[in-house]
Amino acid sequence: MRNSTSNLGAILVLAFSASAAAAADAEHGKALFQTCAACHTDRPDALGPSLKGVVGRKSAALDDFRYSNPMKRANLVWDAPNLRAYLIDPQSKVKGNRMPFGGVADPAEADDLVAYLQSYK
Repeated sequence: MRNSTSNLGAILVLAFSASAAAAADAEHGKALFQTCAACHTDRPDALGPSLKGVVGRKSAALDDFRYSNPMKRANLVWDAPNLRAYLIDPQSKVKGNRMPFGGVADPAEADDLVAYLQSYK
């Protein structure tokens, strides 16, 4: 009985996560991203790495950007849960990273940003 209870719990968590992601508003995320785009552009002199195609990419993977040592050591794949956690609290997710951003205060806005980044290719 215990196994089926824990399996049911895992299924409910996954279902809730999937519905939260589906409820995210990529268009609102695109509008929110305009603030991020001040640093995260495709220009060679950009302050931050390009986020185009970031979903599924390994952390510190772009050859043309000088990442901090903590980001190099993070060894993350930028999937939806990792991006969401990083957007909400960058220093907690990758302690010592040098991005001068305190995080997205509203978790729903973080979901919207992740939804937009999933489409940003």
